Amino acid sequence: MDMRKWLTALLAAAMLLAAAPPVRAAGPDIAAPSAILMDAATGTVLYEKNASERLRPASVTKVMTLLLVMEALDTGRIGWDDTVIASEAACAKGGSQVYLEPGEAVALNAGILRCTVLDIVENGGKIAILDTSAACHMPDVLEMPYRPPLRGSGLPGEKAYSYRLGGPTCLAGDIIGDYSFDRPLAVGDVLEFGDMAIYSMVKNNTFNGMPLPSIALRTLDGTERCIRSFGYEDFKQRLS
Repeated sequence: MDMRKWLTALLAAAMLLAAAPPVRAAGPDIAAPSAILMDAATGTVLYEKNASERLRPASVTKVMTLLLVMEALDTGRIGWDDTVIASEAACAKGGSQVYLEPGEAVALNAGILRCTVLDIVENGGKIAILDTSAACHMPDVLEMPYRPPLRGSGLPGEKAYSYRLGGPTCLAGDIIGDYSFDRPLAVGDVLEFGDMAIYSMVKNNTFNGMPLPSIALRTLDGTERCIRSFGYEDFKQRLS
């Protein structure tokens, strides 16, 4: 075969390859009834399964709801502290079930439990004894259990000074959790636990004679007003 015929055959082969449809690699074995994978930069569909089949909406509905909520937050139409009440219409809809009755709402980040460091002791590590109790003022910490959020703190070892925070009752398990701080704690320091009103006001008790936390209101301008404080008579009335 002379050079001209060889070049002609090579050019014809190249044209056939260019005209052939691209061959896609076999897609992943996905058990879901439908799926789609798209290149975000080009919009090219890399994989699809039943892309045109009409199916009932599921997580897409939730994502759309989240998108609308975030857009409303960005434009200021709603705020992070707004209360959203479950309506009759919302409760009557099928699909995902939220256990709310009409007129109910879910409260988050509701209330601060303010406490004071009473003492610092050493027992295999630093332990800060507070004038609040996990067993009496935040029993859900022990029953769930979970580690309540504490303003200005970090995980153990995350910041320079780590402490175990505990209550003053006789219970060995009256432990709130392990936290770290930017500076050493000292007697008299004030700590603030977040999202505590829901259980601290409902499930509290006076075991060991622990006084109940006073209830105060902090307004938007930062002023605070005590609504109710508790004393011996409240403790006495709880006795059987």
